[in-house]
Amino acid sequence: MPRQKKTWSEKLNDPKDLPKVVALEGSKFQRWGKGTCAIPAPREVNELMAQVPKGRLVTINALREALARKHHADIGCPITTGIFAWISAHAAEEQGASGAKKITPWWRTLKTGGELNPKFPGGLDEQRRRLEAEGHKIEQRGKRWLVANHEAALHQF
Repeated sequence: MPRQKKTWSEKLNDPKDLPKVVALEGSKFQRWGKGTCAIPAPREVNELMAQVPKGRLVTINALREALARKHHADIGCPITTGIFAWISAHAAEEQGASGAKKITPWWRTLKTGGELNPKFPGGLDEQRRRLEAEGHKIEQRGKRWLVANHEAALHQF
């Protein structure tokens, strides 16, 4: 019998033996430097994203910094933080489609430099639509879409 595919919410709620803090060694040391790296649980990333109020924004790097502080690590893992933000966004849309009135406002989470994330649900168009509905101005620069003056709207954890 084929294995049933997990829902986004199931993926979000699977702790995967996380969080944990690991020493940066080998290729990770060469890429990110000396010290320790906090690898968050998916729910931790979701909980931070859920704290961002209407009109405010957060970047993946700000999430990483908050996770590093929480776990007393030198950095927050860039790979898992990005993946878990993506899972959080899809889980929120799944929950909304099931009738949930309050979902994690994933559209307020941006890539570095205020860039919209094409991998979020509905792609760039959906994230742009939701951000503009909250009063943000979106600009296209080449193939990239960015929130104009996003720094002024950054949420602090």
